[in-house]
Amino acid sequence: MIIDCHGHFTTAPKALGHWRERQIKAFGEGVRVSPDELEITDDEIRAAIGNGQLKLQNERGTDLTLFSPGAGKMAHHYGDERTSLDWSRVANDLIGRVCGLFPDRFAGVCQLPQSPGEALAASVRNSVEELERCVEELGFVGCLLNPDPSDGYYQAPPLTDTVYYPLYEKMVELDVPAMVHVAMSRNDALQGTCAHYLAGDTAAFMQLCTSDLFEKFPGLRFVIPHGGGAVPYHWGRYRGVMQDRGLPPLEEAVLGNVFFDTCVYHRRGLELLLDVVPAGNVLFASEMIGAVRGVDPETGRNFDDVKFLLDGIDMTAGDRAAVYGGNARRVFARLESRGVAE
Repeated sequence: MIIDCHGHFTTAPKALGHWRERQIKAFGEGVRVSPDELEITDDEIRAAIGNGQLKLQNERGTDLTLFSPGAGKMAHHYGDERTSLDWSRVANDLIGRVCGLFPDRFAGVCQLPQSPGEALAASVRNSVEELERCVEELGFVGCLLNPDPSDGYYQAPPLTDTVYYPLYEKMVELDVPAMVHVAMSRNDALQGTCAHYLAGDTAAFMQLCTSDLFEKFPGLRFVIPHGGGAVPYHWGRYRGVMQDRGLPPLEEAVLGNVFFDTCVYHRRGLELLLDVVPAGNVLFASEMIGAVRGVDPETGRNFDDVKFLLDGIDMTAGDRAAVYGGNARRVFARLESRGVAE
């Protein structure tokens, strides 16, 4: 089975975006918009998925996508912690409906109701409750964790800060991983998909490298998307810094808990990722219908047709099976309870 560990509902019916716009505007006017006011039919969901992600799954030969709300649309800086909670529940419930309509093709990964600044601690408590709801009631298998709820200004403490510990305790208890994924950038100095996303990936990895987080939470698991940002390219720099600081080697310190996906839309970049990072730490992913939607003139295929690129890279049969599905089943352990087969 080929499992794409990184998919977002970027083709959601327009009613979802309209509800969000009303919510943001209403907050500025001192009122709330009820989640009950959002109306989307099953037929609208079927059309959005059938003409989008499901169509490409079938064309590109993937079987199951781990599916979450649109990452850029999380936009945690809007409103207060109640705003984020309502928005997360609305977005997650819609993902739950997708997975209910297409149970063999999608498994849910939830958005967390994070908030920046003084609201961070309260929003982490809300995140614990929302994660538990999504896993136990909706059958989700993971969550998205934003290392920058300020959306482009990096004002939050590192992911290793104790403020996140209640969430990590719940993740370990539920046996689910988090994909570390920033949202939108409202900072003009950081373009969203190519600067903010990759900077967030790179910064988060260094936070984890220089902490004792995994000694405290040995069962905690993170997936760093987009090939790890700059991580594979600067592997020697990370190794050297850790050595200079008297820290354990990367393989010992983080690779038991940290994994990388293949959302790298370039064959040589994927070759570097697979050459530097052990195959057991790489999960197939495409983020299709996401950040890059055009056709690469060098290949004649869509940039986000990652399976096409990976199919052309030399790997052992065992490594290929691990990257395409085996690692996802291990990292997203709750897939087993959903009956996801070898």
